[in-house]
Amino acid sequence: MSYLVGQWGLGAVGTRTLRALIEHPDLELAGVVSDDPRHTGMDAAELAGTGRPVGVPVTADPAGLLARRPRAVCFTGGPAGDLCRVLAAGAGVVTHALPALVDPPSADPALVRRLRAACATGGAGCLAVAPGPVHDVLPALLSGGCRRIESITITEFRGAAGPRAGFGEPIGRRPPVVRPGAPARRWGPVVRLLARHLAVPLDDLAEDYETCPAPEAIDVPGGRIGKGTVAGLRYRVSGVLGGRAVLTVERVLRARPELAPHWPAPPSGAAAGHRVEIAGEPAARLDLAGPDGPDATALRMVNAVRALAEAPPGLHTPLTLPLFTGRRLLR
Repeated sequence: MSYLVGQWGLGAVGTRTLRALIEHPDLELAGVVSDDPRHTGMDAAELAGTGRPVGVPVTADPAGLLARRPRAVCFTGGPAGDLCRVLAAGAGVVTHALPALVDPPSADPALVRRLRAACATGGAGCLAVAPGPVHDVLPALLSGGCRRIESITITEFRGAAGPRAGFGEPIGRRPPVVRPGAPARRWGPVVRLLARHLAVPLDDLAEDYETCPAPEAIDVPGGRIGKGTVAGLRYRVSGVLGGRAVLTVERVLRARPELAPHWPAPPSGAAAGHRVEIAGEPAARLDLAGPDGPDATALRMVNAVRALAEAPPGLHTPLTLPLFTGRRLLR
């Protein structure tokens, strides 16, 4: 069965979801909405980089997209009011744009009420995803092979980062990405979702971070990192139970692979990747070398469309929907 799907937003993730929608054998592109005037009138294929035109022009007016009554929309940018409009029109929404919705019970109650009302009006479902399955489905599956669990740590490894990570700034100046409360807003819902699924009654969330100086000047794609300035950042959000960190999401960012050798390292030979590590009986560790960043998010969103389209109205998570896979992509 083929599903009619729209794309809303064309940032780093949106252009990737658009390409995946165009190329997916079970999905048909219903329309594309972008608030960038440079995109208006362009064929969707031109922005997606897929080559042959698909005859779907980009528009700033969502009315045309919603009039086609798509089964779902990949929503990669815009305010909650726009998301509610899509749901109320009867289209399911898959989004990464509202991280708090990864775990609806811990999100802002007023926002949750608005979204549930829109879902009820349109008879549609809404799914917010974290980047890739590493932060929810894979830890949950891996935990099924344990008789006792002490802690679970999910680590993302990345190379040179931008200004929000503080690279090139003086050691001691707190990077924007780890300002108090920022890590918990972004990754706390992921921790709480996994805790809820594993029946772990967390007491609180805790944040911490550390930086690493550049031993010499380092040239990176965005410029030069001066000697002695920040060239590495490791930060964590942990779910705490009884004074102990039991569920942790951490990010390890390095301008060069050999920096901070005492920090966790990515899978052998990889510049970036993920790790899921369970301390317990038996212990377990899963290393993944990719994909990373916007690709992981975009492909997960597109492959979730079928599961969401067949789900009942309401707010969903990756742990309450059927497993979404690369169905029909092996060819």
